[in-house]
This record gives sequence, structure tokens and C-alpha cells, in this order.
Amino acid sequence: MADENRKALDLPPKPVLDPFKIKLTPEMMIPATKEEREQLIMMRESTTYWKDAMRRFRANKVAMISLGVIIVIFLFAFIGPLLMPYTYDQQLRGHERLAPVINSEFFHPFGTDNLGRDLCVRVMIGTRISLVIGVVSTLFIVVIGVLYGAVSGFVGGITDNIMMRICEIIYSIPTVLIIILLNIVLKEPLQRFFDSGHLAALSSVGTGLICIFVTFALLYWVSMARMVRGEILALKGSEYVTASRALGARGGWIIRKHLVPNCIGTVVVTTTFQIPSSIFTESFLSFIGLGVSAPMASLGSLVNDALNGFQTAPYRLFIPATVLALIILAMNQLGDGLRDALDPKMKN
Repeated sequence: MADENRKALDLPPKPVLDPFKIKLTPEMMIPATKEEREQLIMMRESTTYWKDAMRRFRANKVAMISLGVIIVIFLFAFIGPLLMPYTYDQQLRGHERLAPVINSEFFHPFGTDNLGRDLCVRVMIGTRISLVIGVVSTLFIVVIGVLYGAVSGFVGGITDNIMMRICEIIYSIPTVLIIILLNIVLKEPLQRFFDSGHLAALSSVGTGLICIFVTFALLYWVSMARMVRGEILALKGSEYVTASRALGARGGWIIRKHLVPNCIGTVVVTTTFQIPSSIFTESFLSFIGLGVSAPMASLGSLVNDALNGFQTAPYRLFIPATVLALIILAMNQLGDGLRDALDPKMKN
């Protein structure tokens, strides 16, 4: 358009500068000012995927508050019992059914139960049990699900079809039924094993908790495997995977070095959502009597114990229920924050 205007005004065409014919002289080499150098550094500031994700995660106030709540809950569960003058199973005569009280004679911030046991310590221990179950069972789920899904997606073909049909069969099995059957089958052998002196630390939690771990390891990895399989199917056609195959790399090396590391963002997000799901499932099973054995406590068993005296002592129900709600809410908000930070499409 500019050339047509120049022709209409009888002006010569605008000269075109050839960058290869420009001659640079020493007088043209002017040093950049300090402001120009700083602007250039800011424009060319490099960052990695994880640094950029961490920057966006720190900018998410809700996720940072949720992370702070989770840290406080962990300190409450693991450090708090060390600071209390009572143990979770200690029965104090004359302290039965006390309301929350703190004075020179009594120190029960959450009150006591029907047997005179301090509810604050029991809530701390219950929170610890629920967190341990959520984290450990999620580790089982992640390890089994990632390996299974990665192999299924990478190999493909009839192997993939068979492995996915196995997932569908496992997915259709009712969880509560498996836990009841495992409780019946494993209760006596595990109790004899604990009584013989082996793994004495697990004898206090009972066989129900062991059955919950076994059930999570057997059944709950299916969703993780499906998610990883989908990611692997989308990645295995990439150029770097084709180049690795052309150079003679084996399938296991490609999965370990290329495919799984590129799925780690999705795995981390899914893991943060799986932890509260595992905690809620354990609380539900403990609530119906399939979890930890008395006198050990979890948040679900504490809620169940508080139902009998709900009308006279509602705080015994509200306190563990509130802690459980805070854990699940904070974990879900943390998962949302990690999803937004690790997803490149959410940069804006």
C-alpha cells in the first residue's frame, strides 16, 4: 500500500536494505547502556518447566493457604502427641465425659470420652493414622498404576487389550466385600503372626488396617493405570521416542527415561487427589467397624464413637469431623493448584 502511494506522488521507491551488504564501522559499535543491558537480561531470562510451575503455584493464594493448612495438620498429628501429658489409650479416673476444659487441675482441650481418655490426643493419633494410610496407600497406587499403565500404553496391541480388560474386571469388584473377606481370612493368621513378636508395631492397629492396605494395593491402582496409559499413548509417537528407537534403545529404557518423566506432572496432580480419597475411604471403613482396632483410633472410628453421646456431647463428633473435612478440602485445593501450575495451557 505504501509503494502505491509513493507511485501516485511520483516519488522514487523506498530503498531496500540488504543486511548482507551493510558495512559496520567501529563508530557504529556503541556500548549498550546499563538500562539497555538490564532490559535485555529481563527479556531473555530463561526458566525451566518446574521453575515456571513453582512460580505459578506460589502465585495461587488458595493453594498456598491449603499447603499451610496441610503442614499445620501434619505438625498437629506427628508433633502434638509428644507435647501432651497423656497417651491415646490412657484412662483417667474421675475425668470421664468432661467438656473441653483447661485449668490447673484438668488439661483437656477437646474434652474426654466415656472412659476418661483425652480426646485431643486421640484426635491427634487418629489424624496421624488417617494421614499415614492416605500417603502409604497412595504410594502403592502410584507405583503399581504407573508401571502397569506405562507398559500397557507402550506395548499396545493385543497386550494392551488384555491388560485393560483385566483393569475393567478389577474395577468391577466391590471394595467393601473384599475387605470383609480379607478380614475373615487374614484375621487369625495375622494375629498369630503379631503375637509371635513379629512386627509388634503393627499389632496395635489390628488386622483391619492391614486389610485396607492390601485392598488399596489390589484394587485402587486401576484409575492411575488408565490415566498413565492415556498419557503414554499420546507421547509414544513423539519424535524423541522415534529417535531413541532408531538408535537402538530398548522399551524399558524409553519408558524409564522418556515417557514416565513426561507424565510426572499428571501423576503428581492425580496423587494429590488420590490421598484425600484414600483418607476418606479409610475413615468410612473405620466408621462401619472395618478399620483400626480399639483402643487405636482413626478419624472415622472417633466419629463412630461419638454418635452414642451426640445429643449431650456434640463436640466429640464435630472435632474429628472438622479435622477430616479440613484435610480433604486442603488436599483437593492443593491438587487444583498443582493442576493449574503444572498444566502449560493454564499459564494465562
